Amino acid sequence: MRWILARDVTGEYIIRTDSNYAGNITDGTWNAKANLALVLRVRALWDEVQKVSGVKWNHVRAHRGHRWNERADHLAARAAADEAPVPFTFWKPGMR
Repeated sequence: MRWILARDVTGEYIIRTDSNYAGNITDGTWNAKANLALVLRVRALWDEVQKVSGVKWNHVRAHRGHRWNERADHLAARAAADEAPVPFTFWKPGMR
């Protein structure tokens, strides 16, 4: 969402997530019971983006070959292991 705000271009944006929980908490459909400070920050960012551009979220099923979901999983796994990610030009979906 910060990327959207940093651009000087208005438009419609779709944020894809493999977590219905994250999407519904972010847009305010569901109320969180934990991590309330984080939820408030994310919701404030969501509201800020809504003021300048259209944004909505869409659920994608995890581990089903969605290229960008697989890339996000790769980046998260590498960061958790304190390892550098495989450069995008050499990376293939499913690669950890």
